[in-house]
Amino acid sequence: MKRNETLDRRDWIAGLEKGLAILEAFDDKHPRMTATEAGARTGLSRTAARRYLLTLEHLGYVYTDGKLYGLTPRVLRVGWSYFDSARLPRLVQPYLQQLSATLKESVYVSVLDEWELVFIARNGASRVMTTGFVLGARVPAPLASPGVVLLAHKPDQDAVLDWLNATELAQFTPYTLTNRSHLRETIRRARLDGFAVLEQQLQVGVRGIAVPLKNRQGEVVAALSTNMPIGKETMEAASQRVLPYLQETALAMMNVL
Repeated sequence: MKRNETLDRRDWIAGLEKGLAILEAFDDKHPRMTATEAGARTGLSRTAARRYLLTLEHLGYVYTDGKLYGLTPRVLRVGWSYFDSARLPRLVQPYLQQLSATLKESVYVSVLDEWELVFIARNGASRVMTTGFVLGARVPAPLASPGVVLLAHKPDQDAVLDWLNATELAQFTPYTLTNRSHLRETIRRARLDGFAVLEQQLQVGVRGIAVPLKNRQGEVVAALSTNMPIGKETMEAASQRVLPYLQETALAMMNVL
């Protein structure tokens, strides 16, 4: 969804912005924080951060032991409200069920949230696999095939290049592409080919293939992808097996997006 860059300051609620910033400050490296630490991560004073934390505790979104604060499961209500109310995940689910049954692989629809890829719909294969993403999972966009597809179809490619030049990507596996020239070439190739295939970027032994999802106006609104274990299947063989079904399903989805 496009953000309103010209919101009138009279309509801006600074307190809401700061409260959400406090919630977003918690992550895997900062699961619990003092008010001082929360303030430092959000640009607030300790006193202001403490007031926001105490308010969030009163509302049930934060707990505290008197010194450290952490998130409660109630925070999930905010995220799951998207899945309950958003139109896109509901529309694509029947197509994902059929595609997963055909491919015998897990399939996904994902979108960009700024420069992160977010998985908003999925359907899993019947066989047990460890190559999947849960709903709501976030990963660096250049390290997943659907993220590369979406970056490749951003209208402002200069902004994509500027972000790549300014970003240090983490090394998730020995094969993770962090070289900027290689990442630029991967995105360029996905734009020309209309699909992306990535291997072992986030998890060893896993291959991902993705195509863009367009609406009836021809705008790219999401990506359709599948993950699979590499095994003995070559990249070329996997692409020949999977890509036609991904493209056919993406074309069918155009009628409802």
